[in-house]
This record gives sequence, structure tokens and C-alpha cells, in this order.
Amino acid sequence: MPKILVVDDDPHIREVVSFALTKSGFATVEAADGAAALAVAERERPDLIVLDVTMPELDGTEVCRRLRRTSNTPVIFLSSRDDEIDRIVGLELGADDYVTKPFSPRELVARVKVVLRRQAPAAQGETASAVLERGRLRLDSARHEAFWDGKLVPLTVTEFAILRAMAAHPGRVYTRDILMDLAYPDRRVVSDRTIDSHVRHLRAKFQAAGGEPIATAHGLGYRFAEDPGSTK
Repeated sequence: MPKILVVDDDPHIREVVSFALTKSGFATVEAADGAAALAVAERERPDLIVLDVTMPELDGTEVCRRLRRTSNTPVIFLSSRDDEIDRIVGLELGADDYVTKPFSPRELVARVKVVLRRQAPAAQGETASAVLERGRLRLDSARHEAFWDGKLVPLTVTEFAILRAMAAHPGRVYTRDILMDLAYPDRRVVSDRTIDSHVRHLRAKFQAAGGEPIATAHGLGYRFAEDPGSTK
């Protein structure tokens, strides 16, 4: 039974979200503020975190930033604002999805299921032991881990799904529309800037590890570099 951490300073929202998740077969734990969220996440090791953006003292963006220093637990932001810039900032910080208030509890549960499904080892017909190696890149789908020259590169669920798809077909150009389908299998419409944000985040992580496995196909989209060490 997957465990979901629900973080919101509004007790009514926590109650509604927790009830919807419990009814759908999830276990839930709660936190009323950012500091408590970090403590509960450390203690409970949830499978996913539903995280309110606007909270006093320690807001959701700072909580996510701190979580990403040590954890790749999937995060879905809840926000009262529907501005594209806010969504991009959330994704840049490493969130896997973004839901605006007011929201349908049923839709939120569906989003949770989609993110967890992307994380499942046997997703899209892969076996639990599937390991993909491309030059200095190694992707372990069972453990949901990426390595560059043997060094672990922490990726979010969405980032891993995008990179795994591109690495499976080196040289193939993936348009932003195709990457949208890979990153968001529930067929939601997201902007090109959202996909660019995911790719930019991926590149930054691998550059920090000394590599660049993603190349730009100008005017088309992105591809996995056939030479994984190339920055072209």
C-alpha cells in the first residue's frame, strides 16, 4: 500500500485529500507546515508527497528544494495560483506535477496514480531487472536510478521517464509533443516551456556529474546523443 504524505496548513484540505487517497487504497500521513513535512518525510519515507506551495514560515518551494538535496521522492505541488511561471519554477525545483486550487479530489488521486505508475519498475512492459547502458550512462529501471561514470545522478520520476525513453533510441529526435506524452501519460496539455524546463533540469544534473547525454535538434526537439560524452 503506497504511503502518501499530505502537507497543507489548511486542516480541511488535508482532511479532504487524505480521505480521497485513503478511499482509493493509499495510506496517508499528514503535516501542517513545512518544518513538520521535512521531519515526517524523514521518519515515514513516503512514496509520494502532496505539497502545498503557500505556507507560513517554510513554504512548499523551500521544502521541495531541501528534499531534493537528499531525496527523489515524487512531489505534486498544490497551489492557489495557476500562473505558468509558478508551474515552471515548481518543476525547476524538482516537482513531478502541479495541481491548482480549487481542485477535484478525484483528479488529484488520478495524478498521484500516474506519477506512481511512471515510477513502477515494470512500467511500459519493462522487466523489473531492466538495465539500460549507453556509454557512460547507466539506467536501472528497477531501482529508478541513473548513473554517469558510475556516479549516481538523482532524477525525479518525470526526468527519469524522459531520459529513459530517449536513451532507448539513441539519435532519434523527440519532439516536445512526444515528450509531453511520455512525461504526462494522462494526456494533459502542458506547454513547451514545461518540457524545456524538464530537459534543462536534466542537463544541469548531468553537467554537474561531468556529462551531457541530451542534444538539441534545433527547430525539432531533443535527442539522446549517440556519443554520450558529446555536448553538441
